[in-house]
Amino acid sequence: MNAAGALDLYARAEDLLGVREAAPKLYAHYLLALQETEFGSLLDVGCGRGEFVSQIREAFPGADFHGIDLSPEMVRMARERGVNADRSDLCGLNGSYDVITCVFDMLNYLSPDGLGDFMLCLRERLRPGGTLLCDINTLYGFEEVAVGAFQASDGNRFVAVEGDFSEGVYRSDFTLFERDGECWKRSDGRIFQYYHAPGDIASASGLELAGKIPVRLYSEEEADKMFLRLVTF
Repeated sequence: MNAAGALDLYARAEDLLGVREAAPKLYAHYLLALQETEFGSLLDVGCGRGEFVSQIREAFPGADFHGIDLSPEMVRMARERGVNADRSDLCGLNGSYDVITCVFDMLNYLSPDGLGDFMLCLRERLRPGGTLLCDINTLYGFEEVAVGAFQASDGNRFVAVEGDFSEGVYRSDFTLFERDGECWKRSDGRIFQYYHAPGDIASASGLELAGKIPVRLYSEEEADKMFLRLVTF
């Protein structure tokens, strides 16, 4: 299965993986940062199902919100929520924005080489005085939280995930069974993520790291994510 197919597979199982339960805690950091930022337009890169945009836009009724994602299934779900979403690569997107967001470790899906190219495109679409808000997985998040086996079911779907982290690369193997009448349909996919330190994000983007906040979503012991605010010079 190619990368786009694996992302669509993830889309069909995401609500079984505990993301929705953790989302409000993470979104709160974005909401607070946006309340301290003057902006009229926001682009959410890797918008997924559109849950972030659909929730956050209620607090800023005068702003324009746009979401993009590489997964057709994710874009379909986002549009069903009324989100202005497109299946588009950031580098092929026209226009510029006051704020760009990359929510739920979206940047960790980029390899070290791919991060530089992505950040060049991102900066070109960020208006002067603009802000990048993002969150990234910490080493603790990869090594202690994400590694291992996970299973979940809702009666009509069963998902099994096996995660491994080595030399800065996290690999997750997904197996999803979906009920189809009296039968079950099986799908398999593999997704890679990569560890980036906050300094790596700042260096690759050419933006100034204006703040970082440790976030504990899945563990009370240590931060499994880091919320970052970066601004143009």
